[in-house]
Amino acid sequence: MFESGKEMSIYRVINRCLSDFCLVAIAANDGHEGGRDDAADLSVLMTSSFPYRGTSHSLMHTNPPGFPSLSFISSSCYPLGVSGTLSPATSDNGGPLASLACLRTLPDSTRANIPPAYWISDAFNAATWQFASSMMAVGLGWSDAVIIVAISFFIISFVIAGNGAVGAIYHVPFPVIARASWGFWGSYIAIVSRVILALFWFAIQNVNGANAVRAMIGAIWPSFLTLENDIPEDQGITTNGMVSYLIFWLVQFPFLCIHPNKLRWLFMVKSVLVPIAWIAIFIWAFVAESGGGLLHQKATVSGSKYSWLFLANMTSVLGNYATLSVNQSDFSRYSRVTAKWQLLYIPMLPIIFTFLSFIGIVASSAGQARYGGSIPWDPIDLISNWSSRACRFFAAFSFALAALGVNISANSLSAANDLTALAPGYINLRRGQIICGLLSWGLVPWKILVSAGNFLNFMSAYAIFLGPIAGIMLFDFWVLKERKYDTLALYQRENRTYGYGGWGVNWRAVVAFVVGVAPNLPGLINSVNSEIDVGVGVHPYQFGWLLGFVATSLVYVVVSLVFPARESLVDVAVMPEEVYDAREREDGDGSLDSQEKVMREKVEA
Repeated sequence: MFESGKEMSIYRVINRCLSDFCLVAIAANDGHEGGRDDAADLSVLMTSSFPYRGTSHSLMHTNPPGFPSLSFISSSCYPLGVSGTLSPATSDNGGPLASLACLRTLPDSTRANIPPAYWISDAFNAATWQFASSMMAVGLGWSDAVIIVAISFFIISFVIAGNGAVGAIYHVPFPVIARASWGFWGSYIAIVSRVILALFWFAIQNVNGANAVRAMIGAIWPSFLTLENDIPEDQGITTNGMVSYLIFWLVQFPFLCIHPNKLRWLFMVKSVLVPIAWIAIFIWAFVAESGGGLLHQKATVSGSKYSWLFLANMTSVLGNYATLSVNQSDFSRYSRVTAKWQLLYIPMLPIIFTFLSFIGIVASSAGQARYGGSIPWDPIDLISNWSSRACRFFAAFSFALAALGVNISANSLSAANDLTALAPGYINLRRGQIICGLLSWGLVPWKILVSAGNFLNFMSAYAIFLGPIAGIMLFDFWVLKERKYDTLALYQRENRTYGYGGWGVNWRAVVAFVVGVAPNLPGLINSVNSEIDVGVGVHPYQFGWLLGFVATSLVYVVVSLVFPARESLVDVAVMPEEVYDAREREDGDGSLDSQEKVMREKVEA
């Protein structure tokens, strides 16, 4: 079928696709008469089946009428990898070129450790300030708020470290890892849940950034703050607030079109300026009002109401980083060091977030003592009372910069990764970030931040879905699968390993997820519409993350032990490095023998 030398070149393209677990690029040069024949031969070879572990996996299913339109679905990447139509696009040299990327595992040469400064700067955002000071606004004392933050981050740090270790070991992202526990198609449940919440968090940070922009403009032109409002009061936003939201969104949008690797300077500026500004506010609180009589503030509720409020606020704090407990592998996959370094999160997160929350508590307490009224749980409300216009501007600028940084580095990237996983043939990282930015308008996030109660309710709702997902992934890897995943099978739709009976859905995970979420639904309904009385049904929702995580994990482990999915239990872990090494050990004649031999030796060892 192939002319002399053609089989070698085409094979190397396919071998690279197999070794990288995705189709990174396919280029065909039609500079000679046989250009279209090359493409046809390539399509035929792609439909060949390569044996692995006694099963047959088609790298590509094609329906090629010829090169002008080569439709394909790569089972090595689909649905979370590559799907679409490979059509000739004119490149610089005039040849047709198709370049498609997917969520592949990373070779060692592309890995780089994420410095601690990144996580410290990521912690400096208005939400970290708000969830502590908002506890005081709903009736808890300052010491209660500090204890809740410390306990919550201590708990969530174990889950973050445990799920993050999977990415550090196998160097694959969250959408791919989810296939091992949920199944190839079942992973969509986890991905869709995650992307919805990422979109909401992006929108909420837009409001925080908009509030900061309003304070900055008001510091320069005070008349802006008294701008006539033409928006109905029940919408939760004013005219100047909407203008500020638009300005922040327009300033932020170009950054969504730039690859994060080219924005390191922005994160560096944020990691320097924002901590300085926050510490300056902390010093002001003690100098101006000695902390505002902080040590004298006690909880205004008692008895069972205090207990349920304590648990409800703990769920809200857990919701703040519940997202990272699920998709930490999106970041840890770049690690070059051992997975044991993930244990640093256990002491680091409680210390950092407790200190930052304490800053918010002290500043809010000082603001109430100095200016009167209710506790200014929103930092922009506090800053707006300052007499110095320069101080108002630069303090507000630090919060705008914090919102911009966390939206780019965490929220938009997480949403883009998940959107890419859901529609890889149409969405890449840049398009995903742009879609995230556009969708934020439709979520009307200003209504969530209109009061401390609304904000805490959102945080709780955020947590009840991610707790069960995190529990399933954590116990699947460490308990049921005994830390052994088949990396290659994670990228093969037709592989029986994670096919779970051919349906591609692990019903055990679905049942456990429903068990963990269902008890929280009455409370969630009540939080959305307080006129719906659910009685004592509201209480499970008040500790929804803990309930969902524990109940789901327990049910998942028990059901999986009683009805084991034996096909998903591998005797020997297949690591990504071994596939890359197999490619380097390729025989000189370009045959598949050496790669298949290495994989078989691994399985039989």
